[in-house]
Order: sequence, then structure tokens, then C-alpha cells
Amino acid sequence: MAKSHLQPPRGTRDFYPEDLRLREWLFGHFRAIAHGFGFEEVDAPIVEHAELFTRKAGEEIVDQLYHFVLHDRHLALRGEFTPSLARMVMARAGALRFPIRWFSIPQCWRYERMTRGRRREHYQWNMDIWGEAGVAAEAELLAAICDLFDRLGLPRDAVKIRLNSRALLEESLRESVLRERPDRFEALCVVIDKLDKIGAKAVVEQLTSEDGPVGLTPDEAQRVIAMLETRDLDAAAAFAPPDSEALASLRELFTLSEAYGIRDRLVFDASVVRGLAYYTGVVFEAFDTSGTLRAICGGGRYDRLLESLGGPSLPAVGFGFGDAVIHELLGEHGLVPSLTRRLDDFVYGFGDAERAAAIELARRLRAAGRAVELVTGHPKPKRVFADADRAGAERVWLIGPEERERGVSRVKHLESGAQEDVEFGQEARALSNRES
Repeated sequence: MAKSHLQPPRGTRDFYPEDLRLREWLFGHFRAIAHGFGFEEVDAPIVEHAELFTRKAGEEIVDQLYHFVLHDRHLALRGEFTPSLARMVMARAGALRFPIRWFSIPQCWRYERMTRGRRREHYQWNMDIWGEAGVAAEAELLAAICDLFDRLGLPRDAVKIRLNSRALLEESLRESVLRERPDRFEALCVVIDKLDKIGAKAVVEQLTSEDGPVGLTPDEAQRVIAMLETRDLDAAAAFAPPDSEALASLRELFTLSEAYGIRDRLVFDASVVRGLAYYTGVVFEAFDTSGTLRAICGGGRYDRLLESLGGPSLPAVGFGFGDAVIHELLGEHGLVPSLTRRLDDFVYGFGDAERAAAIELARRLRAAGRAVELVTGHPKPKRVFADADRAGAERVWLIGPEERERGVSRVKHLESGAQEDVEFGQEARALSNRES
């Protein structure tokens, strides 16, 4: 086997025990926040019908799908979870009581250019609210994100969340540069979402390209760039039509954020549009204030997604929070924990004659809720004690010929070094007496 085949495919990961402990630690925080906000967990197949993800040609995610044809079925590994969620909601739309609050931690796949914090395979914490049209839903999700940052110990000024509204942008552009071509709005959003990646000059070139999907004049493209550079709501109002509902919704959202105590973490940024075509209203991205990482998480309102899949009209809003970038950020702040193996006891029988007694002892300890490693071979006691100490065990239970004859096990408490004999069958009582 070639050496290169000993490594996972580029952009994917193996999870050794120490890696999985860290992953489950993070997922535990995801779940704790979601449960605290009254959300229920869901999941879906990692393989879906490819057409579920190919709603709009030109979206970056369409070109990044891992897809294949098998038995005349065009299938794909999910690049995101929201379309799967929409399918699930549509399948039971008549039986669900709205609003629903669901979360998930799916594994997602995208064949994309890798940078720091960006992988081709990653896990993504999602929280979604279906059936709530008001920005109170967005406020709940933003509060959950901020609560996670607090729970992980990140300094309050280390992360902020940029807010904008696709509806506000759409209102403004269709009153100006897209007045004669309103159908090009979604294509325009796909282009301007690249502003941070490729810069204003390259965005203008794509917006004005004769072969491109938007076809603006240079003056029109510059007006778009000027709009995207807006950083406060009063300035954005100058581009919006009078009595803009989208602008009013953003103002309401900022007001609600004060009640949640997160107003200082939110900033208005008209350049945030999110690249996926299904977003219809408020959109947001969390970013590290040092500017060294890509977006930590992002999301927004997608009220028309169910309709695009042939379902009923249903408002929805949600976010996706990847596991890779937050690991990088925690590392920068020295907040990645050192997690040891969770193990309570080692059980060691000296020889073949003690094997049955050791097995029965391990079984009793496990039935009492203990995490137990049974030593299946016959290493020297010195090795057993070293392995138990390295694994973080509290006790080593030893059964030698003498202990077997007397019907006891010799227990060594690794932290104190104290030893005692415990009769067979009395292990749970001995543990209870010691803890009390």
C-alpha cells in the first residue's frame, strides 16, 4: 500500500481518540445551547438526491458537490443541511405544529479550495426556526450564537456579528440599477458575496462582464459597491425606498438585541449578502475581530425555500456554524482544553486461573456504572499500574492466587496510594462507603 494511501483524502480528517474527545466536547456545547433555547435535534441521510442542492445554477455550492450516478440515480453528499431540513419539513408539513425549533450537527462535504479553517469535510451546527415571520426568530438565533461564545470562554470583544438584509438590498437595487432587470438580483448576490475574497475591482469586472449573468454598466457597478460600503442604518436608508419594510425590520432586530444584552456584538454591514440564492431577508456572519480567520458562522432568513422545492409558503430562518474555524479561534485564545480519557477502573487478574474472577469483577463494576478496562493479557503489575495511571483511572483492582482463594480483590487507589481488600460482590458498597 502506498504511503500516501495511509492518509485520509485531502481536506478530510481521521478522528483518533484524543481528536474525538475534543469533537464531542464541542458538540456537547452545541447541544447544551440548543437545548437551553428549546430546540430539538434532528438528522437526515448524508446522501441525498442531487437535485435537492442544484436549485440555482451559478451558486458556488453547485460546483462543489460530491456527486455521482448509481443505478440511474443522481446522488450527492450533502454540501449543507438546510435543503435536507426543508425536505423533512415539507414531508410532514400538514402534521407539524409551527413554529418548530430544530437543530442538527451534520457532516457536510464540499470540494472547495482549502484555507485555514476551511475543509472539504466538516461538521456544522445548525439551528433553524420554521413558521415565524418576525425578526424575533433572528434575535433568538443571534443570542444563541453569542451564548455559545460565552460558554466557550471567548473574550467578549473577540467575536462580532455582521448583519444585513437581502430584502433591503433587493429593495434598493430594484429601485435603481436593477429596475429594468429585477430577475438578475440573485445572480448579482452570488457575485458580490465574493467581495472579501476577490476585492472590489474584480467584483466590478464580474458585474459588468458582457458574458456575465448581471450585465451592469460601470457606473451602475460602482453604485452597487458604494451601497455595499455602507456601515450604518441611517446611511443605508439613503439607498432604500421610502418606508422600507426591510429597513424597519433591521431596526427592530437591533432593538431586540438590547434586551438580549448582545447589542454591542452586532454591527451593520451592507456587504454581507451570503452566497446562497435562497436567502430572502436578514443575513448575518460572525467574524473574529482580529481578522485572521474566515467567517465563523453564517445564516439568515430563507422564506421562499420551501416554495422553490414545490411546497407551501413557510417562513424560516437559521444558521450554520462549522467546527473547523471555531477550533482555530479557540486555539488562538488558548481555550482548547486538554481532555483525558474517561476511565474509572482497571481490573487485573494475574494468571489464567484468575481470569474468570476478573471478568466477573469487571462485569459487576460496569453494572454499577463504572468505566472499566479489563486487562486481557498478563503483563507485569508495574506495567498495569503505569497504564492505569496514564489512562486517568482512579483504581486498580487486582486478583492474584491468594486473593482468589480468599474471595477478595486488592484495590489500589492511584491518587493516594492506599490499598484495601474488598470481598467479591461487595464492590458497589465499598465504592459507596468511600464516596460518602
